[in-house]
Amino acid sequence: MAIPSSPFSDSSARLDAIARGEDSARDWLQACLSRIEATDGAINAFTARTVARARAEADAIDAMRAAGRPLPPLAGLPYAVKNLFDIQGEVTLAGSKINRDRAPAAADAVLVQRMRAAGAVLVGALNMDEYAYGFTTENSHYGPTRNPHDPTRIAGGSSGGSGAAVAAGQVPVSLGSDTNGSIRVPASLCGVWGLKPTFGRLSRRGAFPFVHSIDHLGPFADSAALLARVYDALQYPDAEDPGCHARAVQPVLPRLAPGTQGLRIGILGGYFDANATEPARAAVSAVADALGASRTVEWPDATLGRAAAFIVTSSEGGSLHLPTLRRRAADFEPLSVDRFIAGALQPADWLARAHRFRRRYQERVHALFQDWDLLLAPATPVPAPVIGTEWLDINGTAHPCRPAMGLLTQPISFAGCPVAVAPVWPEVAQGMPIGVQLIAAPWREDIALRAAVALERAGIARARCPNSQDLLP
Repeated sequence: MAIPSSPFSDSSARLDAIARGEDSARDWLQACLSRIEATDGAINAFTARTVARARAEADAIDAMRAAGRPLPPLAGLPYAVKNLFDIQGEVTLAGSKINRDRAPAAADAVLVQRMRAAGAVLVGALNMDEYAYGFTTENSHYGPTRNPHDPTRIAGGSSGGSGAAVAAGQVPVSLGSDTNGSIRVPASLCGVWGLKPTFGRLSRRGAFPFVHSIDHLGPFADSAALLARVYDALQYPDAEDPGCHARAVQPVLPRLAPGTQGLRIGILGGYFDANATEPARAAVSAVADALGASRTVEWPDATLGRAAAFIVTSSEGGSLHLPTLRRRAADFEPLSVDRFIAGALQPADWLARAHRFRRRYQERVHALFQDWDLLLAPATPVPAPVIGTEWLDINGTAHPCRPAMGLLTQPISFAGCPVAVAPVWPEVAQGMPIGVQLIAAPWREDIALRAAVALERAGIARARCPNSQDLLP
């Protein structure tokens, strides 16, 4: 089977070409649809394709241009969303077979509405760990999503389909969610750019929840520049979402030009070094050298932060699904049902103590940014393991593979800080990517994205097209 060429050319440039009338939204869409058709048998990123809607949206953009009307900022951009985002007329699966019994969504999720208003073209919904409880997207109901750079390996999770679809060149952009690392882990393992914004920055209305007090939504992209453009289009102060704390849009694009000069950049040591293997350390070293960072910084209470995040995650997640667990436990994902049940049975005292600790924890973490503008850490301890791996050896200590993929991300999201993931390809990783977290103070996504764009321009971090032979079904 012949595989259509990858659309990994500069997607930002193609957006500009559509705006100038030198390209068409319909042609870009068709290139993506053809590549999805040719490659998804090997990758299994998509659970649904919204082809009729996509063609209507692309044709509307081309008609606007033909009429001489101004185009919105993402006009013609093909994208897909994790299947926990509501898509009007589609059932929101959230990776579950139980949710097949739900009625189709009456309206798009707010971020899908934002993408449509910006002119983007929705191609479909993407595979994930059931109810977002996992780091591997080894979904027992819809099959595992496979890593485009080696389909014997995991794509990460829980937004594995979102990372893999961009890495495979099926779409240049996708949307995912991140509670404990579910954007950052797939971005790291699939070698694409990802952004977990500040907690409360983007509206979560219309997205199936996992853990209300930690859930974030955000984008993946095939370039850092495009990641920033999409993030700006998603910003929206949503008063109807009580978890959306943003009161004003803060565009990042005008603040990307200065690069990283003048930024105080540190490297997280201690916990983050102890739980990183050689490929992860090599990736951080390459980024640190490029950004002129040499000083090590200690993140306070990282181990306790991860433990508290686990308590909140399991308790809130178990509580959310308790009525269904009582009726249909046998229909849950076998890899996560025990964790949901255990979480529902946790003492209320544990959850109360975890939340009290979180307030003190956030104060200590946020105080770091009085002295630092940007902090660097690996996004995952290792490159992508083989599907079905049960245990990881991390510096001589055995860790259960699935939860261990979030070792380095959970302490960060529990503090609510924004993080961009830069895809790096260290030689020691033997052809596989591994990501570096670019961590900034709350509400300073512009700093993380400035560093991301600078690393991309310097050639230190970039998304790569996989070997087409690997994408044959």
